[in-house]
Amino acid sequence: MKPVLLVIAHGSRDPRHAATVHALVRRVRSLRPDVRVETGFLDFNIPSVQGVLESLAAEGVRDVVALPLLLTRAFHAKADIPAVLRDAPPQLRIRQAEVLGPSPLLLSALERRLYEAGLTPADKSSTGVVLASAGSTDPEAIAVIADIAREWRHTGWCAVRPAFASAALPRTEDAVRELRALGCAKVAVAPYVLAPGFLPDRIARGAAEADVLAAVLGPAPEVARVLLRRYDTASVRVLLRVSA
Repeated sequence: MKPVLLVIAHGSRDPRHAATVHALVRRVRSLRPDVRVETGFLDFNIPSVQGVLESLAAEGVRDVVALPLLLTRAFHAKADIPAVLRDAPPQLRIRQAEVLGPSPLLLSALERRLYEAGLTPADKSSTGVVLASAGSTDPEAIAVIADIAREWRHTGWCAVRPAFASAALPRTEDAVRELRALGCAKVAVAPYVLAPGFLPDRIARGAAEADVLAAVLGPAPEVARVLLRRYDTASVRVLLRVSA
């Protein structure tokens, strides 16, 4: 049997966060009805990750792929989630999948959101884009965002600048002003976040002087496809380990 896919989300007091996570999971289930998909939250929302793992063990499930619903490999992926998984019932064989980013599919999802917000492919060469992420104190995560911005610039945008809602600089509003100063005819803000919440709202406020503000990635089909790719890679490793 295929391992159960456990999607691990951070959780938030903002009800839009959990609603968006559940919408993404529904899309994943629709793409792969042969895979059992469960959702657990690290904080604020239920069910908790630990609660889901205990329920799966009680049912007799043995193999689980735990997938962090994160775009960068920062503290939660390196510390919080492994700590929770170490406390799982011992009869479970758990493989932690890689985080979602970076991925060319996520760049496609970002462009989808920009076009849904009113841009067209004809606008690319005259539009500067702010790639606005939540931010992190992890240097690896910050470097990844900068790398994504450089890569995205090469697809035809006038310019792309990274920005952060917390823990790192520049802020969204500063990146918007920088792109104006560069002479970009339009400036768009593309939130590189999965669900609404406190930090995405800060990004939106920082986009006040931009021409276009895209929606969060949410349940975009490209995000669901990345999620399933990460699951498939990790599940193969689980099955290989079981058969060894």
